[in-house]
Formats: sequence, structure tokens, C-alpha cells
Amino acid sequence: MAVAAADLHLGAVTQAVNVLDAGSLLAAFGALGVAVVLFAETGLLVGFLLPGDSLLFTAGLLCAPGVGGAVHLSLPQVLVSAVVGTLAGSQTGFWIGRRGGGALLARGRSRKLQDGAARAEEYLERYGHAKAIILARFVPVVRTVLNPLAGALHVPTRTFTLWQITGGLVWTFGLTLAGYALGSSVPNVDRYLLPVVGLVVIASLTPLALEVLRSRKRRPGAEQGTEPVAESGTAPPAH
Repeated sequence: MAVAAADLHLGAVTQAVNVLDAGSLLAAFGALGVAVVLFAETGLLVGFLLPGDSLLFTAGLLCAPGVGGAVHLSLPQVLVSAVVGTLAGSQTGFWIGRRGGGALLARGRSRKLQDGAARAEEYLERYGHAKAIILARFVPVVRTVLNPLAGALHVPTRTFTLWQITGGLVWTFGLTLAGYALGSSVPNVDRYLLPVVGLVVIASLTPLALEVLRSRKRRPGAEQGTEPVAESGTAPPAH
């Protein structure tokens, strides 16, 4: 009976986990969940919907002293888990892209994933390898697809590894310590966990929204710019 009850409780907990909710993931899996989610988000194309930004910030918040509730995490464990998950995931994504080539992204049916791939390629062309790899860390979806895309485009392994480690450390430490600092400085901040995490999600999605708006504004201009060129290509009138 005790074993059956334990199995029933474990099944209920498993069913209650919402993989898109940072608080639910941390309550169920703790620091280990941080490593697994970040590995999937940065290394596997199926992880582009996972909440990397909000997960790091919430985990840091739940490490702060005085933040009570059902979940309290260890800051060193969260930082180690975050770094291991994101660095290992990015390198795995790069290796998958190097092995699978561009066909890996071409088979993806998600419009959001395809848009992210287009933006990631634009990042690499506009900013160069180093800056693009670091900036991609802070843009949802782009940080998922840039790693295999860099492998498919044959970005040098040493260059990718150097800058993905740099960007990964800045991203994981920055967001986790920001959450920890807020939890340490604002009394009873855990009472407002939902709106705080909501603000983090909005802030993390802002760069993506701005990129979408910029791309939409560029399309009409590009179309208008092609018309005069077509007209100018006609034969000049005879003198």
C-alpha cells in the first residue's frame, strides 16, 4: 500500500509539472531542472519554447535568503547547473548542426523556428561570429537555432566555443544573480513572484519583438526599392 501510494503521489506530481512555467519546473526538479531545461533550450531544436530567461531569474530569486515558500534553492548549485546545462547544450547544438547541415533546420515545420533561423543567419552576417554568438544568448528562439546554424555554416569550432562560453557565462550569471539580488533586497518579494517573472518574460521577449517589427518594416521598403530598378532596366529612349 505504501509503495502504491508513493507511486500515485509521484504520478500526480509529474502530471502537475508545467514545462513552460519556471516556478513549476523548479518546484519539481530544483537545480537539476535548470541544467536539463537549459541544455534542451540551447542544444535541441525542440527546446525553443522552454523558459530559459525566466527560469534563471526565478531560480536566482528562490536562492535569496528570506525567500520562503515550498522551494528554496542553493545559489552555488543553481549557478553550476546553469553553466553546465547551457554550455553543454550550445556545444551539442553546434555539433548537431555540423553533422546534420542545413537540412536539419529545413525540415522544421514551425514558422517560429524558421523565423528564428533567418534572424540567426542575419545576426551572423551583420555582427560577425563573436558578437552574434554573444547577442543570441539574450534573444529567445535565436539562441536555440544559432548554435546548429553556426555548425551548419562551418563557423570555426574554436571561435564558436570561445564566444559561446563567454556569452553563456554572462547570460547565466547575469540573470541568476539579478534574481538573487532582487530577492535579497526586497522583503517578501516571493509574494509577487508571478508579476515579477511576467516582467522578466516581457523583457526577454522585447528584443525578439523589435527584430520582428524591424524585419516587417524592411520588407515594404525592399519591395518599393525594386520597382525603380526594374523600370530603370528598360532601354533608354533613342536620341
